[in-house]
Parts: sequence; structure tokens; C-alpha cells
Amino acid sequence: MNNAQVETSSSLISETSEIEIVKTTISSDIISKSKDKFTKDAIRTSLKASTVDGIFAGIFGITTGGILLSNFLVELGASPMTFGLLASIPMLVNLIQPLGAYISERFHSRCQYSLLIYAPSRLIWLILVIGIAAFSQKLIDSQQLVTLTLLIVLVSHLWGGLGSASWLSWIATLVHRRLRGRYFGIRNSVASLTNLICVPVAGLAVSHWYGGTLQGYGVALLIGILFGVMSLGCQYFKLDINPQAQNAVVTDAKNLDVTTNRQIADVNLISQPKFWQSIRKDTNFLMFLLYFSVWMFAVNLCNPFFNLYMLDTLDLDVTWVTLYSSLQAGANMLMLILWGRLADKIGNRSVLFFMGILVAIAPLLWLGIGYTSLDMWLWLPMLHIFLGGSGAAIDLCGNNMQLEVAPLKNQSIYFATIAAVAGLCGAFGTIIGGFLVQINFCGGLLGLFVFSTIFRLVALLPLIFVQESRGRQSFIQAFQLFQPFRLRLRG
Repeated sequence: MNNAQVETSSSLISETSEIEIVKTTISSDIISKSKDKFTKDAIRTSLKASTVDGIFAGIFGITTGGILLSNFLVELGASPMTFGLLASIPMLVNLIQPLGAYISERFHSRCQYSLLIYAPSRLIWLILVIGIAAFSQKLIDSQQLVTLTLLIVLVSHLWGGLGSASWLSWIATLVHRRLRGRYFGIRNSVASLTNLICVPVAGLAVSHWYGGTLQGYGVALLIGILFGVMSLGCQYFKLDINPQAQNAVVTDAKNLDVTTNRQIADVNLISQPKFWQSIRKDTNFLMFLLYFSVWMFAVNLCNPFFNLYMLDTLDLDVTWVTLYSSLQAGANMLMLILWGRLADKIGNRSVLFFMGILVAIAPLLWLGIGYTSLDMWLWLPMLHIFLGGSGAAIDLCGNNMQLEVAPLKNQSIYFATIAAVAGLCGAFGTIIGGFLVQINFCGGLLGLFVFSTIFRLVALLPLIFVQESRGRQSFIQAFQLFQPFRLRLRG
């Protein structure tokens, strides 16, 4: 007989001074309950720790991806196909997420599983730091360093992919459904502020490093790894989740298991349901999966090549590109809170659909941009601000929609299925995009931007048939966006 602490999901963010936890004892025949108490501060501390975790992890992500890694490969003379592979690897390895979700459900602690997965996936980047030092000493050539970089990206994301679904299930349990828009809006906004500050600073430091940009990137990468390790320390300040107890109690249809790090209880292994049979009957989930998969293909058909277009075709200095990225992060930060509140009011689907139309036509705005003063000082900054503001809505509401369409029991496996299928489609998009650019099909990059727009518009069609768990949301409410502002003016 094993004990588990179970908290009702409706009391996660309540207006009372404390949150009741029901201790559930699970045996083959009897479920007895006793009461224990957790204060609201425990939940608040968990969410604050998650926000700080996002800041530190964001700094790690800045140095191991994005413009800094792209510029590093440009300096090494990497081909467009390399950029396609670089962008496709993080999505392609999502195929391993169902395996990671299955393994995580066998653990008794989300926290322990997260540390086991993310510590090696971040520390492996130290090998690239060593590789850059070896390249500086002319022990390896540029092609070998490019290959080493791709291998590290592959192994890091492959290992990290085992924990993504488990982490998302963890945070979904801690954040009440009605507050997800606001909380994730604030969390992502803080992460965007981190990008706003750190990306230009890192870009400036790398481009002006006395030993050259390659050595400068090596130093920035080492600092990023340190922050990545620091983010793992934030896990200890979050309420832990016992996946096995959670699945057992969700079967009882009332409670979720939320335990402190020192009070994780053991529960007998709960057999998994016939998952694939249940998912085939879930039309709503399948429709969202179709939308998200086609959207990922369409977006990644050209998105990974925007930086290549600026660094290679326009021949812009990395300082300029990081400045534009900061403007994009700033717009993302300012709009996230607005989108979060709006999504809580009218629903995520409405925001996704109408903002999706704007994001769909965004690649067309790159047509005609060249290396002129007007483009550098006006059009490129405005384009990145637009991409940041509109992209914030898509990222936030897309994440929230995943939480809405996935059932509570074995939630991480549903998340992993979405990530695996959509990741495969996204990876296929980047590979196809890189190939089309390399053979200069239909004008190369500019032709690719047109194709991406067409597929993005097609991807929005299945979204019309997706329903959120809250029945009150509808597209009609989306036309009432400005009603609160009219009320304020009247007041």
C-alpha cells in the first residue's frame, strides 16, 4: 500500500487563504482519504520559480540557437542545406517525445525526471566550446567544426526531447486552466525581455571580441551553459508531481497529485489505457493535430532562412541582425500580456485564427527588401516588430490550445504526440526549404516565402473545427475586442 498526496485541480489558484490537499491511499480495493494543507504561497512560489527558470533557460537558448549560432555557421562557410538541417533537427527529434512521455509516466517525480533529462542535454554543449578552442589552434578545420556542431545539436535536442512532454504536463497541472493565458503571457513576456536585453549584448560582444567572432561565440556559449545549469536549480522550488498517482486519481475523476519535493509518495504502477484507441475517437484532438502539423510545415518552410537572408543575401553585420531580433523580442514582450488576457476572454482559437491570417502573409513582406538605408532603418525594424507582436499571439495561444484539447489522464503522452507529428512536419518543411533554396527553385529564398504563405493559409482551415473545453468561446466574440475600451471611455 502506497500513499499519494492529491490536490483538486479547481483549488490550484483559489481565493481562499490556503489550498486543501487530499491524501489518497491507493490499494487494490480501497481508497481512503485524509486531509493535509498547502498554502497558496506554495503554488505562487512554484510559478515564480518557473518564471525564473524560463529566464535562465532563455539565456541558454540564445547562445545555443538563433542568430548567434546561425552567424557562427555563416562564419564557418556552412551551406543553406546545413541551415535547413540545423532548423529541422529540434523538430525532427520530437519523434522521441512519445517514448519520453511513456518513460516519465513510470517515474514518481516530475522534478527528478526533468533533472535527469535536461542536465546532460545542456552540459553536452561544453564539447562545442572545446571544439572551438581546437579550431582556434588549427587542430580541426571548419567543415569538421560544422559537423561537430550539428552532432551536438542533434544529441542535445534528442536527449532533451525525452523531457519536453513531461515538463509541459508538470506546468499544466500547476497553472489553473482559467489563468493560463495570463500566466504564460507574463512568463513569456519576461523571457522576451531577457531576449531583448541579452541578444544585442551578446551579438555586440561576439562581433567585437578581440580574438574574432568564433572565439567570441565560444565565450558566449560557455556563459550560456552556466545559465542553463542555473535554471535546473529552479526545479527544486516547484511543487513536484507524481505522474502515477496523478493518473490513478484522474481515473477517480476528481483529484490531481501535487506533492512537495520531500513528500513524494509511491504508488503502485498504473496500467496505461488503450491510448491509440482513445485518440482515434477524439476528433477534436485530431483536428487540432492536423492544423498544428500543417502550420509547422508551412512556417518552417521559410522561417529558418530569414536570418540567412539577412546575413548572407543582404550581407548585414551580426550586430544589425541582433538589433532587429531585439526589436522583435521587445514587441513580443509587450504584446504577450495583452494576448494572454484576450485569450482568457474570447478564447485561444479566435486569436489563433485571426492573427494566423496576418502571420500567414508575413513572408510576403520580405519581398523587395534590399540593402538600402530605407530598408535597414525603417522596413526591417517595422517588419521585426510586426513579427514579434503577431508571433506572440500564435506561440501563446497555440501552447494554450494544446493544454485545452489534451485530456488530463496521460496528458504528457498527448503532448508528446502533438510534438512528434508536428515536429516531423516542421522538420520536413525546413529540409524541403533548404533544398529548394540550394537549387534556386522559383527564385530561391523569395520564391520560398511565397510558398510558405500559401501553406499557412491552408493550415488555418482545420482550426475552424477545433473546439476549446470552454463552450463560451466563439469567433463572434473576436469582433467584440474593443468593447472593454469603449466601456472605459464611457466611464
